[in-house]
Amino acid sequence: MKFSVDALLFDSDETLVSSLASVSRCWLRWASEHGLTTAEILAVQPHGRPAAAIVADLLPAERVPSALAALQQAEVDDATDGGAVPVPGARELLAALPPDRWAVVTSGTRRVADARLAAAGIEARHLVTVDDITHHKPHPEPFLTAAQRLDVDPARCVAFEDAPAGLQAARAAGMLTVALTTTHDAHALTSAADVVIPDLSPVAAQLTGGGVDVTIAPSVGRPRSPDDRPAS
Repeated sequence: MKFSVDALLFDSDETLVSSLASVSRCWLRWASEHGLTTAEILAVQPHGRPAAAIVADLLPAERVPSALAALQQAEVDDATDGGAVPVPGARELLAALPPDRWAVVTSGTRRVADARLAAAGIEARHLVTVDDITHHKPHPEPFLTAAQRLDVDPARCVAFEDAPAGLQAARAAGMLTVALTTTHDAHALTSAADVVIPDLSPVAAQLTGGGVDVTIAPSVGRPRSPDDRPAS
């Protein structure tokens, strides 16, 4: 599977950075401190959503700022203590790309994203976080913002994501979508994904005069080129 694009956009957690164990530790500890159960947290569909939105769904408004600050500090501390490592294939793929051909697009805050990316040994020149936008995923604004910063046509981008909300956001932005099964089963991702892969190890990129050629080893799904996707 091979297609040509101008830029590659990546979610952070469980797409470039494996931080699921860290997230679980921090949220479980936080939930216990605030008298919440795991079931209550899962009921608000937390994955792929900003922490601020999740906390606002779980606690009274007057408790949200302090509770959110405590959670963010815990996540930064855990990442710094080794709670984040690169997803297989991430560093190798990024090493083949110039800094202005890729960006990170995350629903996390800049502070947490910076900590996790640094812990994983990933340095992103272009990083779009929840602090930079008005509408979060599944709204297309985060991915459209990244394309604008890279000065590329959104239709000439491919987005790598592990969550349905992120895939929906990228699809709404008119981008090719590649789903990683690092947090969800393939059947939960295929409706909004052009390709489904286990991690980034099947992906290779080569810079060309007209952009970036992306090659993906055999996987579930079939990539569509930007030229043959339906008009929106």
